[in-house]
Amino acid sequence: MHDEPTRRQFLELGAALGAATAMGGRNDVRAENATSSDGRGLACDPVDIVRIGMVGIGGRGTGLLRYLFGIEGLQVVAVGDLIESRVAKAQQMVEQAGQPRPTGYSRGEHDYQRMCDEEDLDLLITATPWRWHVPICLAAMNSGKHAATEVPAATTIDGCWQLVDTAEKTNRHCVMLENCCYGRSEMMVFNMVRQGLFGELVHAEAGYMHELRMDRELISPDGNEVRWRLEQMIRHDGNLYPTHGLGPVAQCMNIDRGDRFDYLVSMSSKSAGLNYFYGEQFGAEHPLATRHYALGDVNFSLIRTVGGKTITLGHDTQLPRPYSRMSMVQGTKAIYQGFPDRIYIEGQSPQHTWEALEDYRSQFDHPLWKELEERAAGTGHGGMDFMELYRLIQALRRGTPTDWNVYDAASWSVVFELSERSVANRSRPVDFPDFTRGKWKTNQPLEMVLA
Repeated sequence: MHDEPTRRQFLELGAALGAATAMGGRNDVRAENATSSDGRGLACDPVDIVRIGMVGIGGRGTGLLRYLFGIEGLQVVAVGDLIESRVAKAQQMVEQAGQPRPTGYSRGEHDYQRMCDEEDLDLLITATPWRWHVPICLAAMNSGKHAATEVPAATTIDGCWQLVDTAEKTNRHCVMLENCCYGRSEMMVFNMVRQGLFGELVHAEAGYMHELRMDRELISPDGNEVRWRLEQMIRHDGNLYPTHGLGPVAQCMNIDRGDRFDYLVSMSSKSAGLNYFYGEQFGAEHPLATRHYALGDVNFSLIRTVGGKTITLGHDTQLPRPYSRMSMVQGTKAIYQGFPDRIYIEGQSPQHTWEALEDYRSQFDHPLWKELEERAAGTGHGGMDFMELYRLIQALRRGTPTDWNVYDAASWSVVFELSERSVANRSRPVDFPDFTRGKWKTNQPLEMVLA
C-alpha cells in the first residue's frame, strides 16, 4: 500500500492547484503551439485487413479480444501483458478463432514498445490500467500505428495534450473506446435530437454511479492486496471516471462540433463509505478500514458550454446503490431520462406524463442498431462493445474518419484533473482547454452513422 498523504502534503497540493487555477494553469499551454496537421476528420488510406496488436489481456482486454473475432477484415497479430499466462491464454483464443498464433509480449511494463518496434500493425488497442493509456498510445502513433484506448484516455491535462499533439503530428487516429456512445437508447436519443424532436438542447445530466467496493480492480477478494484502481481513490478527489456518462450527452450537444465545454465547478462529499464497508467485511482494525481515502463518496461537477448549455456530471462508486449513468437530455420541446428509459414530448405525450422510450423504438431506433442488432446480440454491455469495435474497424478498412477522435478523447477525459483542481480549491471554476484550437467553431456536427 502507498503511505497516506500528510495534512501538509494535502495543503501544499491544494495551494498549488489553486495557484494554477488562478493563473489559468496549464490549460492553454498549447494554445500557441499548433502543428500544421489536424486530426479532425482524419481519413487515412484504407486497409484491407486490419492488423491488430493488443496490450492488456485482463478481464476487459479478454472481452474486447473475443468481440473482435466477430468482425470481418482483421487479424490479431500480437498480444501483450505483464502476466505471461494471460498472454498464453490470448494466443490460444486467437488460434481457436481460426487465426495464426499471435506473437506474445510479456517482458515487463514497457514491452509494448518492443511490440510497436517489431510488429507491422495498423492498430494498437490498450486495455491496461489508466496510467499506461497515454504512453502506449504515444508509442503506437509515433511508430506509425493507429491507437485505441479504454477509458479514460488520460487522467491529466498534460496527458490529453500529448495525445492531441501526437495525433496531429503523426496523422494517426487516437480513439477512445467509449462504448456507452453506442448504447441503443443513447443512439436512439441522439437520432431523435438530430431529427429535431428535442428542439434546442439546454441541459443534460450524466454520470457513473456504480458501486465498486469489492471490484477486482480495487482489491483482492481477501482484502490483502490494494490494486491499481483503489490507489487512484486513495490519492485523487474529483470525478475519476467521467466519460461513460459524458460521452453520449456530448454527442447530442455537438461538443467540439459547434460548441465546446467552457468551464466546470466540482464538489465532493466526505469519504466514509469505504472505511465503513471494509470494516464490516474485514474487521474494524483492517488496514482498508482504517486508512485515508482522498476520493469523496459522491462527486458532482457542473459543466457549462460556450453556447450556454449545462451538464451535471456525477461520480458515485463507494456507497451501496444500483447502477446508473443518469442519462438525461433536456431541450425546449422534450426531455429524456434514463435508468429507467422514459421520455416526455411536449404536444405529443399525455400532459405531465412520462412515456416509455421503447414506445418510440420503431420510429426512432438508430439505423446502426437496426442493421446490426442480430450481430451485436449476446456481446458485451448489451452490444455496445461490438458496435464500437465494428465501427472502428470499418473506418480503418474504408479509409473514412472514425466516429470519435482524439479531440473527443481529450475533452471528455480531462474532467479527471479539472474536477480535482476545482475540488481542491473550494469548488472554484476551472476552464477547459480548447483541444481543437478554435476549430470547434467550424467543425461540422457528427454525421448520423450507418453500418
